[in-house]
Amino acid sequence: MADDEVDYCFQLSKALGATALSTEISIEDTKRMGQFADKHKMPIGYHGHATTSAADFETVLSYAKYNAVNFDLGHFTAGQNQSAVPFIKKNYARITHVHVKDRKLNNGPNVPFGQGDTPIKETLQLMRDNKWPFQAIVEFEYPVPADSDLNTELAKTMQYCKECLLA
Repeated sequence: MADDEVDYCFQLSKALGATALSTEISIEDTKRMGQFADKHKMPIGYHGHATTSAADFETVLSYAKYNAVNFDLGHFTAGQNQSAVPFIKKNYARITHVHVKDRKLNNGPNVPFGQGDTPIKETLQLMRDNKWPFQAIVEFEYPVPADSDLNTELAKTMQYCKECLLA
């Protein structure tokens, strides 16, 4: 996008009451985008995938004060083969929101909540207990079982999250 188009996106987002933007973008482009985020004093959360490491996010955060992270718990867990909790604890002030899904380690598949290796419960409880100012967004990506339907699976997913928060 041209500079004037990027500026317009920030201006429009602010006019609509947004508190942050989010995008998928190459690490190299986050330096340029961060200049706009800083200019408009509006965080832009970059969404990572399984190949995005904690070091990659640290690089992105170093480029601009308002560069931030749209943190995907499942992708990070599956791709980095480690818990996302230390990264979240260290960088919570620069997280715009968290995508919540459950995945297996070693680039494993998306699975129903509670059947994978993603630290969903720990993350939701950290957010609750610390009153961190970002949202958790359910990203429903596992295949709907043949003996079920989407609404049933969404209800199970929401119930799992609720139980995590009540524990």
